[in-house]
Amino acid sequence: MKNFIDLHLHLDGSLPYATVKKLMDSHNFPSLTDSQLKEKLSVSEKCANLQEYLTKFDFPLLFLQTKKDLDLATFDLLKELRSQGLVYSEIRFAPQLHTQKNLTQEDAVKACILGLRKFYKWQDEQKDNFYHLHANLILCLMRLPNREQENNLTVKLAAKYANEHVAGIDLAGPEGPIPNRKFKPFFDDAKEMHIPFTIHAGEAAGPESMQEALDLGTKRIGHGVRCLESEQLVHELVDRNITLECCATSNLNTKVFKNIDSYPIRKLLSRKIKATLNCDNMTVSNTNLPKEFELLEAKTKLTNIDEHQLLLNSINAAFVTDQEKSRLFHIFSTN
Repeated sequence: MKNFIDLHLHLDGSLPYATVKKLMDSHNFPSLTDSQLKEKLSVSEKCANLQEYLTKFDFPLLFLQTKKDLDLATFDLLKELRSQGLVYSEIRFAPQLHTQKNLTQEDAVKACILGLRKFYKWQDEQKDNFYHLHANLILCLMRLPNREQENNLTVKLAAKYANEHVAGIDLAGPEGPIPNRKFKPFFDDAKEMHIPFTIHAGEAAGPESMQEALDLGTKRIGHGVRCLESEQLVHELVDRNITLECCATSNLNTKVFKNIDSYPIRKLLSRKIKATLNCDNMTVSNTNLPKEFELLEAKTKLTNIDEHQLLLNSINAAFVTDQEKSRLFHIFSTN
């Protein structure tokens, strides 16, 4: 079995169907047929843009509003990722989106940490030949109006739980209406508290969005594939050793590209950009990481050398200790 690393995976957009059904049952939600459930959770080939794509998060978020919900979701997702051959993953979510009932942001973070620890205990009990999957959490700030208090708390929680599987923060949400530079105070605080961060940019918005993210001091950019529209930006990415968290099928869904054959993963690598390959949202995009690699092999002639470079880029960019990087380097050197 091949092994993989995913640095850009959203919890609410990646729940296994079986997990959603369990959550629906626990909330006494009327049962749905498989086709009805798929319509609520996943985009069709006719998805128009990022705005339509983002509507697919509404339904699963209904069932991620208690400690038990988040504990179960994290545990089940990690089991699924392990079955696919992943050996490291950073799972991101926005704690402020899980407070619709009585949870606090801190409750949400602690529930996901509990689910992760339960997974580790379960994993230790398995008698198989799988490499252990290690995982961390990334807490998302939301690029939405009037969220200053909520975003400020998210940064503080990332600092508080930095030694308990919270690896960093992200800025997520619709690109465009609110420029990245408006969130400078939060990332200034993160730098002061030594919290690593990544920022969604260069997807729905173009190179200017990425430039703002770089100006904020990010070392990683979520998506970032539109950097090729600016030669100056390409040079800056290379000079500053910035990593792009590329998500091919997701970018196809949101119409950043018209067809997967034109996905520029090999061009990014040829330009010495630190590209990585990730899922973004397994359920929303009807994909997983093994499928992403197979798809690009078939449609873009991605080679074994390319894939090895993508994985090395992921290891180098991961928000982990040097010891964990050594573990990952060892796994991929023996494959």
